[in-house]
Amino acid sequence: MTEPTLPLVDAAWLAEHLDDPRLRVVDATVHLSFDENGAHIASAEETYRAEHIPGAVFIDQDAELSRDDTPIRFTPVDSDRFAEALGAAGIGDDDTVVVYDHANGIWATRLWWHLGYEGFDRVKVLDGGLAAWKAAGQPTGSEEVQPTPATFTARRRPERIASTADVEAAIDDDGVLLVNALAPEDFARGHIPGSVNVPFPSLVRENGTLKDAGALREIFAAAGALDPAVRPVTYCGGGIAATAAAFALLAAGRDDVAIYDGSMTEWTADPSRPLEAS
Repeated sequence: MTEPTLPLVDAAWLAEHLDDPRLRVVDATVHLSFDENGAHIASAEETYRAEHIPGAVFIDQDAELSRDDTPIRFTPVDSDRFAEALGAAGIGDDDTVVVYDHANGIWATRLWWHLGYEGFDRVKVLDGGLAAWKAAGQPTGSEEVQPTPATFTARRRPERIASTADVEAAIDDDGVLLVNALAPEDFARGHIPGSVNVPFPSLVRENGTLKDAGALREIFAAAGALDPAVRPVTYCGGGIAATAAAFALLAAGRDDVAIYDGSMTEWTADPSRPLEAS
């Protein structure tokens, strides 16, 4: 199949290639809600079963791809477990994967990042997710999909992730730029010293599709993230929106971005770590 240069496809491309035998479509949705008690995570499997792109499988990023032995939610599982989960979903080494979600795109980019972290590059994000697919008049289904197990080989790229120790060192390192993807009001309440704020919503249009490369370059250039003398490290509250910022940075021309996966959740777990407010 002819693949686009950037890892972003629209509904028309996906519809044209939906029957390709080496294409795998994955619903990566996770339900995230907030109330006075904080953030709440729930599986989107029932949502997927009710409506999904025809032929798509569902991967539960919380239950299947995240460690359960750490208080930091969505910490990646080890490579062997990741490979087992992807293989069970019918994704093999020679496949091309298109990921989407029912939400605002951050869960699709999370799986895009996680696949890249494990050395798999033939992964695309559906621009605008399920909403864009339906807006284009494309059909959805509720059929049960039974994937044929495949062999997935994970080859971890440690440079794609930054640890808390890395971020502590980055505070005094002019060669690293910490990019906070949270809303301005959250950034103002407290952020890692030296960070710049590029809110995830500023990177997408009202319909949830990614802004064009020129607009993204303008946004990131203003924040200093396109300076070749620095390496961007993105973070947010829990390492999810950070992947959307990393994806947008790739569209803007940066292919060397790391994410701080623990993000503010891990950073603030130790009250001795510094915070800035603005």
